[in-house]
Amino acid sequence: MSTTTKTAPPPGTRRAPQSMARPARRGGRRRALRRDWQLYSLAVLPLLFFLVFRYLPMIGNVIAFRRFEPGGSMFGEEWVGLRYVRMFLSDPTFWQVFRNTLWLGGLTLVFCFPIPIVLALLLNEVRRRSLKRFVQSVSYLPHFLSIVIVAGVTMQMLATDGPVNHVLGLLGHDPIRFIQEPDWFRTVYVGSEIWQTAGWGTILYLAALTTIDEDLYEAARIDGANRWQQIWHVTLPGIRPTMITLLILNIGTFMAVGFEKVLLLYNPLTYPTADVISTYVYRAGVESNSFSYAAAIGLFEAVVGLALITAANQLSRRTVGTSLW
Repeated sequence: MSTTTKTAPPPGTRRAPQSMARPARRGGRRRALRRDWQLYSLAVLPLLFFLVFRYLPMIGNVIAFRRFEPGGSMFGEEWVGLRYVRMFLSDPTFWQVFRNTLWLGGLTLVFCFPIPIVLALLLNEVRRRSLKRFVQSVSYLPHFLSIVIVAGVTMQMLATDGPVNHVLGLLGHDPIRFIQEPDWFRTVYVGSEIWQTAGWGTILYLAALTTIDEDLYEAARIDGANRWQQIWHVTLPGIRPTMITLLILNIGTFMAVGFEKVLLLYNPLTYPTADVISTYVYRAGVESNSFSYAAAIGLFEAVVGLALITAANQLSRRTVGTSLW
C-alpha cells in the first residue's frame, strides 16, 4: 500500500491563493491600460478598419448559398444550398481560369520571392555608400507608382511601335505583339511584377541583415571561409526567419493574383492565359450581375488560400522551426 507525502513549503514562505492571484493580474492589466492608454488608442483605427472592411463583409458570403437579386434582400431571396458551387465546379471556363491562376501565382512566387533576397545580399556587399543609396533609390521607385501607371508604362514599352520592338527591329527581328499574344502574357506580367516589387521587397531583408552579429563573420573568416561561404553559412541562416515568414505570407496570397494589374493588362485575345479567378469573378459578378455565382467562386478561392497558408505554416514549423503561429 503506497502513501503519498506532501512536501511542505520552506519556512517563512507562503503560497498565494488562486483567488487572490487572478484579481491581482486583472488589476495589473487595468494599471497598464491607465498608464499606456495613449499607445493602446493607436490601435483603435486599425482595428476599426479591419472590422469594417475585412470582417463585416464576410457576412455577405451567405449569398453564395442563397439566390441574390439586385434590389432585393441583402442576404438573398431564397436558400439554394450548393447550387452555385456545383455550377462553377462543372464549368470548363472556371477550370481554365483556375489553371491560369495557378500558373501566374506559381511563376510570381518562384521569380518574385527570391529576387529581393538576392538584391539585398548584393546591396549588403556594396561598400560605397553613395552607390548603395543610388541603387536603392532606383529600385524602390517603381513601388511608389500606381498600378495604372505601371500597366501603362508596360503597355507603351511593349507596344508594336514601342521601344522594345524598335530595338528588335534594329537587330533584324520582326515586331512582336507582346500585349496581344496569349503566350507572352505570363512573361509580361511576371516581368512587370519583378520590376515593381523587387526593390521594395529588399527593405525587410536589409533590416534583417543588420541584426546578424559581426562576430559570426569574424569567426567564419578565421576558419578560412570566403565571401560566398560566409553568405551561405552565416548570412542566409541569419535572415531565415524573415524569409520563412514572408514565404508563408506569399503562399497565403497565392490564389489572389494581382487583380488590378491583370485587369489592366489583359484583353479578350489573351483570355486563354491571362484570365484568373479574380478577374473572372469581376466579370461574372459585376458585368453579368451573377452575384451569387461570383460569391461562391470567391468563397472557394478564400478557402483554398486559407488551406495553403495553414499547410505552409505547419510545414515550416515542423521542418524549419519558424512559423507565424
